[in-house]
Amino acid sequence: MTERATGRNDGPGQVVRLSQVTDAAVLVPVKAFAQAKLRLEAVLSATERGDLARRMAGHVLRAAAPLPVVVVCDDPEVAEWAEAAGAEVVWCPGTGLNGAVTRGVGVLAGRGFAEVVVAHGDLPGARRFDHLTGAGGVTAVPDRRGDGTNVLCVPAGAGFGFSYGAGSFRRHRDEALRLGLPLRVRHDPDLNWDVDLPEDLGRLPRHLRRRAAAGAGPGS
Repeated sequence: MTERATGRNDGPGQVVRLSQVTDAAVLVPVKAFAQAKLRLEAVLSATERGDLARRMAGHVLRAAAPLPVVVVCDDPEVAEWAEAAGAEVVWCPGTGLNGAVTRGVGVLAGRGFAEVVVAHGDLPGARRFDHLTGAGGVTAVPDRRGDGTNVLCVPAGAGFGFSYGAGSFRRHRDEALRLGLPLRVRHDPDLNWDVDLPEDLGRLPRHLRRRAAAGAGPGS
């Protein structure tokens, strides 16, 4: 089933820490800032790329409210930043993206959460994620090219096999079918735009365009 997103909140708020007051949590995998967004190196310096990645990830953490948020990472700088921003951290060294997400979902399942929203940290248009929860089964938000998977809501205990990378949307769709889980596809204009290429920078909100010299703090 394919749906168009309707309705929105007033934008990102404060990061909500993990608790048992909701049935769903948001999981954000964050790569080491020093290694982030290498495809932008023709237009941004390493410092600028790292600063942009940090700012976008902070924006996503705040957009997760009112759901609690967890960051999965294997980089000490990212872990320190996430904790300072108010998120909890699941440390996943050497697992790669798919392994880190699998580990994070398992931790949340063990904490009693029924659903996990996996959201990438480079979604500058993100305003909310709670509208993706509560439908049962799997909800997928593809990127604007219909190739990658920007956001994925899965039952925490379903044993869903994550397969990020080129063509991940098709693989995640097939995994939902393999598990016999209902699948919703939402084409959400706030969530289907990620930042990978230089041409993507033109749509950045003003507060995310500031250079590293502005001295961004944790979660800013």
